[in-house]
Amino acid sequence: MENNLQQQQTKFKDSLFLIRKQQQRNKSYKQYKINWYKYKYQQSIILISVIGMSEQQEGVKNHKKYRKDKPWDNDPTIDKWKIPEIQPGEMNGSLLAESSFATLFPKYREKYIQEVFGMVKKSLKDHGIRAELNLLEGSLTVKTTNKTWDPWAIMKARDIIKLLARSVPVQQCLRLLEDGTFCDIIKIRSYTRNKEKFVKRRQRLIGPNGATLKALELLTDCYIMVQGSTVSVIGNWKNLKTVRKVVVDTMQNIHPIYSIKELMIKRELAKDENMQNENWDRFLPHFKKQNQKRKKVIKKKKEYTPFPPEQQPRKEDLLMASGEYFLNEKQRQQKKLEEKKKKQQLKKQSQQNLEEDQDYEQEQQNNQQQHEAQVQKNQPQDIEEIREQIQKNGKLKKVKLF
Repeated sequence: MENNLQQQQTKFKDSLFLIRKQQQRNKSYKQYKINWYKYKYQQSIILISVIGMSEQQEGVKNHKKYRKDKPWDNDPTIDKWKIPEIQPGEMNGSLLAESSFATLFPKYREKYIQEVFGMVKKSLKDHGIRAELNLLEGSLTVKTTNKTWDPWAIMKARDIIKLLARSVPVQQCLRLLEDGTFCDIIKIRSYTRNKEKFVKRRQRLIGPNGATLKALELLTDCYIMVQGSTVSVIGNWKNLKTVRKVVVDTMQNIHPIYSIKELMIKRELAKDENMQNENWDRFLPHFKKQNQKRKKVIKKKKEYTPFPPEQQPRKEDLLMASGEYFLNEKQRQQKKLEEKKKKQQLKKQSQQNLEEDQDYEQEQQNNQQQHEAQVQKNQPQDIEEIREQIQKNGKLKKVKLF
């Protein structure tokens, strides 16, 4: 028995020793792996720094190592920001696939679009685009054809039909076919939840008799149309950005007169050649936000009563009280006609009274004027006044009176 116990103890000791040895091996392996990753990371950093130094010395990026300079790269006469004009015949072949856009228009625009559609169709045909009008669906569609010589013309046509549906005149819509003319449709309904505030701010953007909108148009050289919950703008892309900013600020309760004032100052500064490369912040107005103090409305607390309010009479109860509930349809119609006649008679009497009053006032005025004229005739004139009148007329130069 003792021998068996000793054997078991030795076996247990051996197994513990092996387990510890294995753990040490694992630890050393982990440490080895960490050291290896550290070494690789340091090596990669060194490589990156060496490559960066070589690129800085050569002045060429890695992906442009084998790129040669083209003749138009360093030519100062070429304007790289200029939009190239495409002429018919420059594009070899036709477009691979047909592109089409469609938009719906409201019922009140149907008559105008029907009158104008011939002009739109003709102008789009010159660019090789087919336009279709569907009065049953109330939609406008534009499509490319085999004769389309400008790939971007379909996008211009899409904008044209969008603006036509938003009450923009056709003359302004067709301006989009020119190069350098773009459009922007600004949605303004989402800036305020309250409808009254929305209507007030939109009216502020338009101004009295459209004066604010006209000032914005003159300052930005854009056409602006406010219709419903959208603002349609046509013009240069730089001016479109300024108009969008003004519109958004107005809908966020910033008065447009501030931005108009700023635009006027910028326009005057742009005329001066010496000021073109300088900072204009010192000339522009800086308006402080002022929160107006509102009067606190003191709400009167209602007196608490445990009893519910009185029940309001129904429609039937009111008819019963007036006696109409028990009448036939013919009797009701007759009663309505009698009431209508009474109202008409009262109206006629009031008009007659007004006319009589006006006639009486006019007679009194005429009598007063006649009385004043007679008084002036009967009054004796002053001798000096008579002498001055005669001298002015030149009839008698020297007159001796008395």
